[in-house]
Amino acid sequence: MQLKIKNLIQEALRNLNIKEVDFVIEHPADLKMGDYSTNVAMVLAKTTKINPKDLADKIAKEINKKLPKEISKTEAVGGFINFYLSSEFFAGSAKEIIKDKNFGQNQNLKGQKIIVEHTDPNPFKEFHVGHLMPNVVGSAVARILEWNGAEVKQACYQGDVGLHVAKAVWGFVNSGDWNRSYALGSKAYDEDEKPKKEIEDINRKIYAKNSEVMSIYEAGKKLSLDNFEKIYEKLGTKFDFYFFESETADFGKEIVEKNIGKIFEQGERGAVIFRAENFDKTLHTRVFINSEGIPTYEAKELGLAKIKYEKYKYDKSIIITGNEINDYFKVLLCAMKKIFPELAEKTLHFSHGMLRLPTGKMSSRTGDVITAESLIEMVKEKVKGDESVAIGAIKYMILRQSIGGDIVFDIDKSVSTEGDSGVYLQYSYARANSIIEKAKAEKISVSEKPPKDWETTELEKLLYRFPEVVSRAGAEFAPHHIVSYLTELARAYNSFYGNNTIVDKNDSSSPYKVALSEAFSIVMKNGLNILSIKAPERM
Repeated sequence: MQLKIKNLIQEALRNLNIKEVDFVIEHPADLKMGDYSTNVAMVLAKTTKINPKDLADKIAKEINKKLPKEISKTEAVGGFINFYLSSEFFAGSAKEIIKDKNFGQNQNLKGQKIIVEHTDPNPFKEFHVGHLMPNVVGSAVARILEWNGAEVKQACYQGDVGLHVAKAVWGFVNSGDWNRSYALGSKAYDEDEKPKKEIEDINRKIYAKNSEVMSIYEAGKKLSLDNFEKIYEKLGTKFDFYFFESETADFGKEIVEKNIGKIFEQGERGAVIFRAENFDKTLHTRVFINSEGIPTYEAKELGLAKIKYEKYKYDKSIIITGNEINDYFKVLLCAMKKIFPELAEKTLHFSHGMLRLPTGKMSSRTGDVITAESLIEMVKEKVKGDESVAIGAIKYMILRQSIGGDIVFDIDKSVSTEGDSGVYLQYSYARANSIIEKAKAEKISVSEKPPKDWETTELEKLLYRFPEVVSRAGAEFAPHHIVSYLTELARAYNSFYGNNTIVDKNDSSSPYKVALSEAFSIVMKNGLNILSIKAPERM
């Protein structure tokens, strides 16, 4: 419809001998101001020096000479031109939605192969609420891209080697308890020189795959990964690829060593460094191989980029992490441009803020950590033990704002049935499903044709927009657009429900009202599916 309106405007400009310009077509914030609005007259006024109100009047009159059946009228208001869609359009839209159960899908990214890396928890450490952020955001971004026609693979990169692992292994050896091994080892490392040296020795042995520690290491790793899988199953996350630092370390180190004297240089005490500020003055120096000859995260990431591409020939690699490593990632991408310029070109990094509870930030180092499972259990208590509703509430709170900012997770707000919550969306879907079942029981047939005296509702004015929202979310990698839309749609449906008796054999408009309920249920279910939130049939 946007394209059709754009063509109408361009034709009107040609008929008026007005030079074409770039202009915007968007939905007015107030539904009473039409279904689409354009600023073409405001833009033209800057070059023609004609009053924008007069220009808008002139263009609107020209367009109104020959309106397509989908548009009932066009009017100029204060320099803007508003377009009102016809009842025939809305009826056709409802019919299209009911006919196409995948309504909202498009082929904007057809032929594109995209890999989305997210979550990336470290084995030997607990899966805390901070891991929920990249998991929920990454899963939603992946599904949005799929709905825009891309072939998408989800990947998880896990730090199964490094000092944190050595701390956990030391902690287990000294306690026999994997649950508190990392916190115990981390505390000992910070407070006592003897354990510190023992942990550093364990770290070297793990990198060298020394049999003395590998049996303990492998047992701890398996236990940790099995626990992660249980959480992924709860969250509805399915990864296509798993990558591990133990697999990328040697290759990453080899890449760095081959480029010493070209891109990297020898630093103090034998470390290998990358002076990123030589290429971009806003960046800084980072170590890629430390003084003990062990590759750092940076070197491993270089290896990962190549290994990923060899596994899956992607057109785009999207990496979602916390924003605390933004500066690190900028240096990494700078180095990647020198080593693998074609892969750097394909790589996009998006970062999110911290997920906090009102009590503050969590810390796995001290053991004062709120795990993902404990948060799910806290929310479950508020929703009578329904896990799918609890997880939906958590996902909604994470996805409701644009990626990047911190989120303070208020449990009571997350389960509100008054709106602006995942529970509200799920409840609205269940309500519509109940209406549809009731209509079937009373043998009321669905009709996408509104009665003659029908007045277009706010619900109809929102339903048809879903494909536009999916398209925008895909172009901007922004799940919050879908959350905002679904919340507004749910409010419109609940208002529609409150103001109408939908199932009534004696009401000639009932078949159309049921059709709108069915159209709403399809759009809501599709939207929740994109966000990886379950749509319960009953609540």
